[in-house]
Amino acid sequence: MQNRERDQMHEETKYVELLIGRIMRIGVIAAVVVLLIGLVLMLFQGGNYATGSQPHRFGTIFTGLLHGQADAVMMVGLFLLILTPVLRVVVSIYAFMVEHDRLYVWITTVVLVILAVAMVIGYFG
Repeated sequence: MQNRERDQMHEETKYVELLIGRIMRIGVIAAVVVLLIGLVLMLFQGGNYATGSQPHRFGTIFTGLLHGQADAVMMVGLFLLILTPVLRVVVSIYAFMVEHDRLYVWITTVVLVILAVAMVIGYFG
């Protein structure tokens, strides 16, 4: 019975590793596509991304998206790029839970909390 459980856990681990790889690829590709759309919009709108007037709050980014502003689209692309490794950390917590590796569940959870705190400080700071 233990061999069957070990094989099942191995299959689950393999699935999670493939899922993590897929998440990373999709996240990076989505971010690049959104950034390229923002770049094309900027070229057509004649904007200058180096002015420092980009939207930094979710509300202004969302409003800018509704108005088709290039800088808001590019901020969404950057946000996707930042969230991709964060999502990988979340999936890693699940993977370690499946493997019953409590130490790494705790370590990865601490990493996730640090990332969340850093994002909150960056947003409100």
